[in-house]
Amino acid sequence: QVQLTESGGGLVRPGESLTLSCRIARNIGNIYDMGWYRQAPGKERVMVARHIVGGRTEYAESVRGRFTISRDSDKNTVTLQMNSLEPEDTAFYSCNARHIFSGQEYWGQGTQVTVSS
Repeated sequence: QVQLTESGGGLVRPGESLTLSCRIARNIGNIYDMGWYRQAPGKERVMVARHIVGGRTEYAESVRGRFTISRDSDKNTVTLQMNSLEPEDTAFYSCNARHIFSGQEYWGQGTQVTVSS
């Protein structure tokens, strides 16, 4: 079992920044890819950013250049730095861990991000 706890959501104005953090309850080593997903009202959940074991990162086209995912294995955290936020970034953001061999996935409880003037 992998317990994930997100923090850092909130209400910001367009153009502002926000940092989301995902705390992993235990050391999971290098056998889980980590990612951030979001779900806007009335829409399906989609991948925002992923940190693949080995260091490669992936981003949704809509956030590339504005968002940065990083992973601190010593602190067991995964961070999503979100800059130049837009109203379209408003969504419920969730942290995800996926086992690289079995595909088993774990999700955090999520955090709301609202971008509005």
